[in-house]
Amino acid sequence: MTTPVVTFENVWKKFRRGEHHDSLRDAITAAVKRPFTRRAPSNLDANEFWVLRDVSFAVQPGEALGIIGPNGAGKSTTLKLLTKILRPTRGSCAVRGRVGALIEIAAGFHPDLTGRENVFLQGAIMGMSRSEVGKKFEAIVEFAGIRDFIDTPVKRYSSGMNARLGFAIAAHVDPEVLVIDEVLAVGDFTFQQKCYARLQQFRASGAAIVFVSHNMQAITSLCDRALLLRPGQPPILSTVHDVAAIYAAPETAAHDARVAIKRITLQHRNDRSPIHAAVAPGTPLTLDVELDVVDALPRCCVGLEVVRTDGLVMFNGSPQVDGDPPLDLEPGARLRARIHFRANVLRGTYRVVLNLADTTKQWPTIAISGMASFVVHETTRVAGCAELEPSYDCRVEHPALELQYPA
Repeated sequence: MTTPVVTFENVWKKFRRGEHHDSLRDAITAAVKRPFTRRAPSNLDANEFWVLRDVSFAVQPGEALGIIGPNGAGKSTTLKLLTKILRPTRGSCAVRGRVGALIEIAAGFHPDLTGRENVFLQGAIMGMSRSEVGKKFEAIVEFAGIRDFIDTPVKRYSSGMNARLGFAIAAHVDPEVLVIDEVLAVGDFTFQQKCYARLQQFRASGAAIVFVSHNMQAITSLCDRALLLRPGQPPILSTVHDVAAIYAAPETAAHDARVAIKRITLQHRNDRSPIHAAVAPGTPLTLDVELDVVDALPRCCVGLEVVRTDGLVMFNGSPQVDGDPPLDLEPGARLRARIHFRANVLRGTYRVVLNLADTTKQWPTIAISGMASFVVHETTRVAGCAELEPSYDCRVEHPALELQYPA
């Protein structure tokens, strides 16, 4: 087995909140007492908090690891530890080989220098000679798409222009490890697609990638494994599809006192087997629902909603909207619903929501989420969110030749 190029072993990292003293006497007293105050390594004082707790992972050459989680979970801190911007409180982390890093927009750029000068500055910081940077300069400028502004001070660049130049530099230093934060989100769609294609090329060439993003479509299409970080909870490291499914489900399912949920399952329609892995676009699925009615829900329509993890509603429909009569649900009744649908969506993670709504809007809608989710993965589509199942018929004809040489 090859040696990992990125290692993160039992890393803990704490930060200290700003200290505030009401008087000079308090400040002097705190400074005098601090050297004589001893506490166990795992304990924190009132101004400290753990950002990372016992996080471990390793990345092999040619592998991509995605790091996901809510804001404040420690994703960017992890990248800063890898690039030695920060030091761990406990544990160790290391990266072997040349590192291309893009963690913050314009990080390392000197605002008063031009884009051209910053390219050479960043190349020198990454260990490249001036001649090496010179050989790659045209490719960097071409990729960034800012040729008209390359001799303008970067302090006049927009955030998108900074991100373009920063990624272009990181992507052209022939790194053995590429460390990328969410900064690609500021670029336009075309540039993002170009960046993701470049990342795929890096993987194919044997470079390792550590990638932080809230874009689950990018994570599932690029990465082999994923690390889920959550404040105050143990990290989860597994296959990208398993972690994405966990991330898609809320910490607690949305319940409502007007109904008691007995069962909600999402299965493959053909063999009724549970969904344990990512499915292909167009896979037939079945949602089985069983719940008891606690409060009267007259004129009820049952709705299916499918939402991508970035909040995009992929589908919202109801049999009552399609023409079925509404249901009058009395207390003590049991509602059983079986909903068949096809996952005609492209790569991503999707949450299934069951809605109970009053057709006359007299009582608030009940939205039951967090009970079912699924992951779609495919590699044959360029971009988009829906599977249209296209059929192509492309021909090249030469009318002039057909007139000259009739069949």
